[in-house]
Amino acid sequence: MNDTVRVLSTLALKGAIHGLAGQYQAAGGARIDADFAPTLALLERLRAGEAADVVILTREGLDEVAREGRVAAESCVDLARSFVGIAVKAGAAHPDLSTEAALRAALLGARSVAYSRLGASGILFAKLIERLGIAVEIDAKAQIIQQGFTAEKLLTGEADLAVQQISELKQVGGIEVVGPIPHALQTPAVFSAGRMAAANKPAEADRLLRFLASLEVAPALRESGLEP
Repeated sequence: MNDTVRVLSTLALKGAIHGLAGQYQAAGGARIDADFAPTLALLERLRAGEAADVVILTREGLDEVAREGRVAAESCVDLARSFVGIAVKAGAAHPDLSTEAALRAALLGARSVAYSRLGASGILFAKLIERLGIAVEIDAKAQIIQQGFTAEKLLTGEADLAVQQISELKQVGGIEVVGPIPHALQTPAVFSAGRMAAANKPAEADRLLRFLASLEVAPALRESGLEP
């Protein structure tokens, strides 16, 4: 469609993009046709030749495809920061996450922990449990998903705790976000956007990038669990 801009985005921005799409179109922008997946999965698709006008990835992922010439480096903008959090099924007891020792005890005390294999949150969590010295114990009872939302495992009863970007946890109904992993134990992910070098709609891509980086979208980003 001539009035559509194609976006490939990390899952962390799914709630924000869905919330902003109508606002953007009402302001005269094109309809946003967005597809969502973890950054590593999107990098594979981009390198396999999948077409888009705008891509939203972790800053590291976007820098990679910009260096490869797939994204116009001058178009790249940072959109939001995101922290990894932990959720439980609605109504379940909230574990203490306030300190490293409390987090360690909560993870060891859970019957099962769900985390993602390909997402930025899963990469951080895998390193974290190694650092805490509990990787063997956690992985022996973990529900590790390839992509999608880890909190869905809370609803099926397959996990007691779900670990993912807070903005991704908030995409699942029937759960409660307990809070972030202590900030001292994590580096926030920065999510950034850029125009594909071979974009079919370069002007519309640039307009969308300006909108996503503007102050007017900050409330929607915060509502979705991100920090502008």
